[in-house]
Amino acid sequence: MTRQIVLDTETTGLSAEAGDRIIEIGCVELLGRKLTGNNKHFYLNPERDSHEDALKVHGISSEFLRDKPKFEAVADELLDYLQGAEVIIHNAQFDVGFLNKELELAGRPPLGQFVDSVTDTLAMAKEMFPGKRNSLNALCDRLDVDNSTRTLHGALLDAELLADVYINLTRGQEALLMDVEASDDAGVIVARVDLSGFDLPVLRANEREAAAHEDILSQLDESSAGKTVWRALAPETVPDMA
Repeated sequence: MTRQIVLDTETTGLSAEAGDRIIEIGCVELLGRKLTGNNKHFYLNPERDSHEDALKVHGISSEFLRDKPKFEAVADELLDYLQGAEVIIHNAQFDVGFLNKELELAGRPPLGQFVDSVTDTLAMAKEMFPGKRNSLNALCDRLDVDNSTRTLHGALLDAELLADVYINLTRGQEALLMDVEASDDAGVIVARVDLSGFDLPVLRANEREAAAHEDILSQLDESSAGKTVWRALAPETVPDMA
């Protein structure tokens, strides 16, 4: 069963190379695309103040972080938790860049040596919704994920929201799986039925449907000066509508 970790960070600013540091890490575990509750959450002492703009985003003060552990103190626990998992991050280049810098400062190898892979949900969303806003808030709105409790950015809350967003983004991967529920005296029994092994029938268009299709093509011919793409296809590549 695939183990996935949805991860988010909060930082003191935008540039790890310029000395900004991670102040919060939130991780949510998925097994078989289901939340397990086996999450990780760290607040970290970055040994520097957050930039004013970053503070407006996450609202985590230097005073609050002063007695929190430094990254090096939690590095082994974090890496053990992430070991061998697919890590899912929104705008992965940003978070992985910060994690790799923290690992470097702590004398550890980069993240890629511990995890199976990194999946970037921002890249996924841009491919699925080109030209649209694909921030976490925008995706929550588009995919009906409740983000009403998100007034400020927080790593654990954002990881939990991203887990729901990811499941909705990849819903098509479960298109051939069906939940079957049956109830007996002991309660509800839920079984998973895999339909991928079934031979699904191919339903051909009848004469009425084929005529309606031809009518639509004729209308497209008129509006496109005879440049309908369907007409331009070689006959052997056009699906049989009969």
